Amino acid sequence: MNDDETAGRRRHYGQFYGIEPLPEDNAGRTGRIGGGTRPLVVLWGNCQAEALRQLLQGSPSDAIRSVRLPPVHELTADDLPHVARVLATADVLLAQPVADDYRGLPLGTRQVGALLPDGGRVVRWPVLFDAALYPFQVLVRHESAGDPPVVPYHDLRTLIEAATGRRPRSGDAAAASRRYVELAERSRAALAARERRHATVVVSDQLAKRSDRTALDFHTINHPGNRMLLAAAHAAQLALRLEPDAVDPRRVLLNAVLTPQQPDVLEALGLTPAPGRDAWLLAGERVEDEVVRSAHLAFYREHPGFIEAGLHRHADTIKALGL
Repeated sequence: MNDDETAGRRRHYGQFYGIEPLPEDNAGRTGRIGGGTRPLVVLWGNCQAEALRQLLQGSPSDAIRSVRLPPVHELTADDLPHVARVLATADVLLAQPVADDYRGLPLGTRQVGALLPDGGRVVRWPVLFDAALYPFQVLVRHESAGDPPVVPYHDLRTLIEAATGRRPRSGDAAAASRRYVELAERSRAALAARERRHATVVVSDQLAKRSDRTALDFHTINHPGNRMLLAAAHAAQLALRLEPDAVDPRRVLLNAVLTPQQPDVLEALGLTPAPGRDAWLLAGERVEDEVVRSAHLAFYREHPGFIEAGLHRHADTIKALGL
């Protein structure tokens, strides 16, 4: 990051870096979390945290104050004093579960929660991840390189093609449909299990019925759509004993990467594909899936470690998909 980019980042997160003052309570505005004033809420987690903050901050009741923070995976050792300064004045840490010493820094939810003043509360919400709409899309990490080009997601079919020289097919349509439904339920159950394990607010109930799902619930496996983000916002507001009144901003949050939707997958789930979603949409620009596939095959030739890592990590999903 050059000097201009660093300066721009610091301006973007001006309150976090102390360039601007932290938000003060407005006279006459009352919340319901201790002291009768609007609490200062710090959102902690990945890119979903900022989207959730916007929904909470924009709610009609105007019941909280908040600070825009960088996502946890972007924080560095130089940022730690700013984390401590902001948390020292916060009333609530609304956090996704982050492991202790994340990326070698004391950024775990437990560690950061300890920075709150006496009486501060920690409320956890789950990392929203669901593979129902995109059963072939996965994440793979390997020491040989970072993310692949074009999009930071891997396709199991492309990984298998790189390994075997042939692109697998789903086979019998009826069998494939059953597999898609089973994988959708397995993904929802995994989210529910994470909620229980980390004692978070519950959002998985939004996916419990096929009739509840929509084709816009997730844009990628880890970028939820507005409906799911609103469900998390309402659950968080209830946990904080606030009116669950967050509203849809009428713009798509987390819209940098929109995955192509596969008609047979959505048909199996009883859903209709969203208009214009037969190709990737990257910051609004249409990119054909063949472009991504070709770029990733070239990437795997240069970094073959991703092939073995991906096939090993996602072996159960590959088997469940009949690939």
